[in-house]
Amino acid sequence: MAEYEKLSHACIATEQLLAEHLFGPQPAAEVLIADLAGIPAGFALFFRSFSTFLAKPGIYLEDLFVIPEARGRGVGKTLLSAVANLAVQRNAGRLEWSVLDWNAPAIGFYKKIGAVPMDDWTMMRLTGSELEKLAGMST
Repeated sequence: MAEYEKLSHACIATEQLLAEHLFGPQPAAEVLIADLAGIPAGFALFFRSFSTFLAKPGIYLEDLFVIPEARGRGVGKTLLSAVANLAVQRNAGRLEWSVLDWNAPAIGFYKKIGAVPMDDWTMMRLTGSELEKLAGMST
């Protein structure tokens, strides 16, 4: 996925870190894995969020990835539908995710299923030393 998103340089995930944070005592996220004929074809990784405006939990879809060989076969739509189903079962107020601006195929797919781009919102992020610096200001 990092290769497809042109972010391999930023990917530091290891099998150990994934096992710890996804399958450890306090899982930080959930994962659905799709398979075609017993072969992993894609995954959806998501976690719980909360909306103060709706006063309801939501689901944030962090990653939706389908291997190149399985694209165009309904795997992505099936995974997204399964996450939407969980959101409805859990009485979530919304299902949200981000998409890279240059990823026209994904944007087209999302619009086709009825997703609405949030053009009036800008995602902000702190990582690494900037995150540590801000955290240090509270001590």
